[in-house]
Amino acid sequence: MSEKKKFTLEYAIRSSPRILYSFLNEPNGLSQWFADDVIFRDQTYTFTWDGEIQKAKLISIKENKLVKFRWVDDEPYCYFEMEIVQDELTNDVALAITDFATDDTLQERKQIWDNQITYLLSVLGA
Repeated sequence: MSEKKKFTLEYAIRSSPRILYSFLNEPNGLSQWFADDVIFRDQTYTFTWDGEIQKAKLISIKENKLVKFRWVDDEPYCYFEMEIVQDELTNDVALAITDFATDDTLQERKQIWDNQITYLLSVLGA
C-alpha cells in the first residue's frame, strides 16, 4: 500500500467567515453539505453517507478560521482541515482544504472535494 501524501485545495467562497464557519464545525451545518447525517459527541464527529459511518476526532479548532479532524481509522499522521482564508486587502474569502491521499486515489479525492464544495456553495447561495 502506498503512502498517503498531503494535498491542499483552495476554493473562492462568497460568504462571511462567520457564516461559513458554522457550516464547517456545527453538525447541522455539516449535514447540509458534507455528509447525510452528522452527530457530535465527546470531541468525535460521526459522519454518515448512504448508511456508511465514519468517525473523526476534532483535533484543532479556531473560531471563524479553522477546523481540523483526524479519521479514527486512518493513519495517525493523516488529517483533513478546512481553513477560512480572508485576503487582508480585498476581504475576499476562500476555503483551503488540506487532506491526504495515495497517488492512486489523489484524483478521486480531489473530485470528491470539488463536488462537496460545489454543494456547499449552492447551500450558501454563493
